[in-house]
Formats: sequence, structure tokens, C-alpha cells
Amino acid sequence: MNLFIEAFAWLFSPDRLVGSSPLPLLIGQHVLYTLVSVLIAALVAIPVGYLIGHTGRGREVAVGISGAARAIPSFGLLLLLVLLIGVTRKPEAAVISFVLLAIPSVLAGAYAGLEAVDRRVIDAARATGMTEWQILWKVEVPLGLPLLIGGLRSATLQVLATVTIAAYIGLGGLGIPIIQGLALRRFDAMLGAALVIVALALVLDGAFALLQHFVLPRGVLAGRAKNVRTTSSRRRAVMGFPIEEGKG
Repeated sequence: MNLFIEAFAWLFSPDRLVGSSPLPLLIGQHVLYTLVSVLIAALVAIPVGYLIGHTGRGREVAVGISGAARAIPSFGLLLLLVLLIGVTRKPEAAVISFVLLAIPSVLAGAYAGLEAVDRRVIDAARATGMTEWQILWKVEVPLGLPLLIGGLRSATLQVLATVTIAAYIGLGGLGIPIIQGLALRRFDAMLGAALVIVALALVLDGAFALLQHFVLPRGVLAGRAKNVRTTSSRRRAVMGFPIEEGKG
């Protein structure tokens, strides 16, 4: 408990706002690396995922590559890229390693979202004369958005936690107090920085959870509500309760 008190004292100390690495700057760097990496991963993975989900081709290859990418140690990859690209391009090396970490989750969310769409809905869209392009953008993409947002949510949280290692090569972020604290045995600074990362993760996770809810098409939400009312009525009838006319 004393360590937590010391960590909060470290966080809210006026010293955190001054110096060469003030806490707001470190938070901004951490969030910037996270968002840039996830954005680049989305630009790469979403089109590929939509192509796989719509055509049904290449899924096994995508799953294999995603599984292999998840197994790559991010810290080792970061150091390897720094050696290959050069010490003068550390930011590029860090972003590449974080993008490779984010791609599997985004890719899985993209193609799984399209695969989860009921085939009968797609057949009905074709029967109305829609082209494949219209089916993709007007039917599959809107219905698959919740799973895509889930993939982005997972990727963001993974990258947010991993960006800490960027401090090891001098790129800033909330890993700075952790690495320096480990060397100086400043456990209050280490725990304080970790608490900030946890807080950022909770905020981003909550934002993506709300986004997942709001991207659901209204027709899907209405259908769910109707199913709940129908199920409730059936349960009451099975249990022997009378169902009054005009009431669910």
C-alpha cells in the first residue's frame, strides 16, 4: 500500500511537469506511437481482410501468417530493425515493429467480420441485382464493422502496452520512467508510469467499446430487441404464465 501511495505522490508531483521529459510529453509520445502504428496497420490489413472475407480465398494463408506474426518477440524485432535500418532511423524501426504487431488482430477482425455475415443476406442482395462491389460496401462492410472494431480494439491495446519498449532505444514514451526507475531502483516511478499506461488502456478500451455499439446498424439492433421480446414471451408461455393480449 505504501508503494501505491508513493507512486501517486510521484505522479502528482510538480516535478512531473518540468525537466527534459515531463509526464504530459511522455504520455503524448506514447499515444502518438500507438495511434500511428495502428493506423498504418489498418491501412495495410483492412483491404486484405476485406478481400479475403468477400472472396473466401487465402484465409488459410492469412491465418498462418497472422499466427506466425503473433509469435515474433517485439523487443527482439525492434532491436533487429534498428541494426538493419540504422541507429539514425530508430523511429521508423519502432513503428515498423509495432505495425507488424498490430496487423494480425486488424486482419482477423476484417475478414472475420465479413465471414460472419449471414450468407442468406448476401444471396438476397444478389437477388435484388446488387453488384459485388455494392454487396461489399452496402451489406458486408456495415454488418462486419463490430468485429473490425474489435480487431482494432485488440491491436490498439497490444501496441499501447508494447510501446513501452521504445524507451529502450531512446524514443521516449512512458517506458522512460520504467527503465530509468529500474536502473535507479525508483519503484514509485515504475509503478506510477505503469498506472498511467493502465489508465490509458482503460480509456481506449472504453472508447472502442462504445464505438462497437454505435456502429451496429439500426436494423440489427431492432432485430435483437425483437428477438429478446419474442424469447421472453415464449419463456413465459412455457413456464405457465398467461400472456395478455397486446403485451410481450
